[in-house]
Amino acid sequence: MADPACEVWFYHMERSSLEQVLPDLLERSLARNWRAIVRGRQSDRIERLDELLWTYRDESFLPHGLAEEPHAALQPVILTTQMDNPNGADVVFLLDGADAGDLDGFVRCIVLFDGRDEAALATARAQWRAIKTSGLPVSYWKQMARGWEKQA
Repeated sequence: MADPACEVWFYHMERSSLEQVLPDLLERSLARNWRAIVRGRQSDRIERLDELLWTYRDESFLPHGLAEEPHAALQPVILTTQMDNPNGADVVFLLDGADAGDLDGFVRCIVLFDGRDEAALATARAQWRAIKTSGLPVSYWKQMARGWEKQA
């Protein structure tokens, strides 16, 4: 039996920043026993997120590592700008218009974008069209006053 197609979910952030949203989504992924990759386009953004995930909450941290560090394959969450999947992740988070690449083997792809940034909106729209054309199942979630609502 073939693996089910990767579901691609677009998260349109309007009320919170990536730094506020990403840790919660990663915690939810880990609660499902999923391994995760956070793929960005800029190494400085990845470095800032690396620091954030150790300190975003006083009472806990999110276990993670950088793709280029030793033992990356053992990490539940990998932060990277590369296209590989060193930890056998189930879910990939795309930041700042990062390329999805080949989504075979992933259960879910989460595209996070800032709805207050016109360039980010344009990039997300282009990603939506490309992924929709590929035939993968696509959902669109918009941040509302009381959480995320599925819009499409």
